[in-house]
Amino acid sequence: MATAHAADPPALRFDHVSRTYGDGARTVHALDDVTLHVPRGQFLAVVGRSGSGKSTLLNLAAGIDTPTAGEVWIAGRAVSGLDDDALTRLRRDHVGVVYQFFNLLSTLTVRENVALPALLGGAAGRDVMPLADALLDEVGLGARRDAKPHTLSGGEMQRTAIARALVHAPALVLADEPTGNLDSRAAAQVVALLRALAARRGATVVMVTHAADAAAEADRVVELSDGRIVADTPAARGAAPRA
Repeated sequence: MATAHAADPPALRFDHVSRTYGDGARTVHALDDVTLHVPRGQFLAVVGRSGSGKSTLLNLAAGIDTPTAGEVWIAGRAVSGLDDDALTRLRRDHVGVVYQFFNLLSTLTVRENVALPALLGGAAGRDVMPLADALLDEVGLGARRDAKPHTLSGGEMQRTAIARALVHAPALVLADEPTGNLDSRAAAQVVALLRALAARRGATVVMVTHAADAAAEADRVVELSDGRIVADTPAARGAAPRA
């Protein structure tokens, strides 16, 4: 894990965050008074049963949902004070996301998929494409840069998605069940790669997972149940926490 300077704000901070949906008898407390500070450079795994609040936490961390109560801070900025344009810029500049179902664009090459977030952010192709190539070399896909996603294995698609999430050097990388569609060998490779690449770039990783072996590779494991944090412990590398 990278070491954060004492003066650095957490990469992600939840202060007494609640998120409810519906009203009256139909109210669902997806998150209930959650306080969570994730230091820069930490690899955090979030575990819990379906319906425990993991997806809601990730959506709030990505800035695509807002809390009913409390405050979410991303890269040192409070989300509640931002208008739609500022929130879009915050997500674009500081957050990378790795999805369970890869979300690669079938009409683009592997290289173009990796470069896309930076290009959408206004970066020049002459600057982004060499970076995309370097990331593809790091994830072992340099020889496949001109391939289309449908020709890749599941593990290769997820490695492409990791490279894409890192292309704009985000402070925060959110991984939503990144091993959910992979066999055990590919899953282990993806988690190790995500950890290594994020560490080299000083990024913070928050990984939601049901996979106990994936969570055991994190620096810290937070367990949710009924929208609350019920455990927050350092991960014993090689041990399998509950998921």
